[in-house]
Amino acid sequence: MAQYADYIFVACLAAVLGAVLAWGFKTLPDASWQFVASAPKKRSADGKSWEAVNFTYYGLIIACSSAFSVTLAVFLLGAASVPVWSSLAVTLALMVVCIPSSKILARIVEKKKHTFTVGGALFIGVLTMPWIVWGLKLAAGEGSGIQVLPVCAAMAIAYGFGEGLGRLACISFGCCYGKPFSQVHPVLQKLLNGKGFVFTGETKKISYASGLDGQKVFPIQALTAVIYCASALLSTLLFLSGHFGLSLLQVLMVTQIWRFFSEMLRDDYRGEGKISVYQVMMIIAILYTALLPLVFPMGEALKPALALGWKAVWSPIVILSVQGLWAALFVYYGKSTVTGGAISFHVVKDHI
Repeated sequence: MAQYADYIFVACLAAVLGAVLAWGFKTLPDASWQFVASAPKKRSADGKSWEAVNFTYYGLIIACSSAFSVTLAVFLLGAASVPVWSSLAVTLALMVVCIPSSKILARIVEKKKHTFTVGGALFIGVLTMPWIVWGLKLAAGEGSGIQVLPVCAAMAIAYGFGEGLGRLACISFGCCYGKPFSQVHPVLQKLLNGKGFVFTGETKKISYASGLDGQKVFPIQALTAVIYCASALLSTLLFLSGHFGLSLLQVLMVTQIWRFFSEMLRDDYRGEGKISVYQVMMIIAILYTALLPLVFPMGEALKPALALGWKAVWSPIVILSVQGLWAALFVYYGKSTVTGGAISFHVVKDHI
């Protein structure tokens, strides 16, 4: 049974992810799944209601997908005998770099203050990640158990899962949407058997940016979620088998090649030109990733062990860190700056 443990682990992970994605594809395009809460901010001028700040399912899903992906990264690195503190240090350093980048690059490319770009953040992450790990290895010393390739592979897998599940957030908010189904090549229409997304709700981005609410659009978010999660699952199996270079290359190349072509099926604004800035970034990221196994070869063979991974994620510092990360990301990404609201309160006299 032990020799099949890796396959059982990945199969169970696939079953859970499949159920979550199926639920999201069916449920989240509806208008009722955009806002998770509204909180009063200040009393309106007429004194009869309160101006409200909205918190979105987008932020909730991003927080949950990020917490899951970080936990999985710690699990994989723990399985590869990387100390917990090293895993958390790399994760923190990448988030310090990537989270602000998601907003800064969107502002530069799309000229918008109130949006984010996962593709831009990934590009910066891919460029900086090996050197962050290399610097940590130098600081920790040779006996630290840190090798650049396994750490990069684990982080790339975490990215695959994080963005795959994160596409559910895009469905909820109505962003990163596909072209109207009628404008898609007939072959793709036939392959999907006419199953597109129909978004409802005037506050979803697809409505106020393109006026496509109520129309069937190509389900680009769903395809991206499936491809990213499937690729990450395959790389997880490769990682657990000790094939770190192949694991890294597979997940980053599949996800970025798909991202390049998927841009052509999207209808939201991605910058000027037929080939967007984000697509150029993806090409550079693929070429850069292909060089990493040559620049940072494995020092010695290593076979990860699932038992070590479970031990790592049950560490109190990991549990508390993931909870703190979840809360911070929910506030950062969940607090809506493009929508507003009004709340009024009254007494239910029958309950007095």
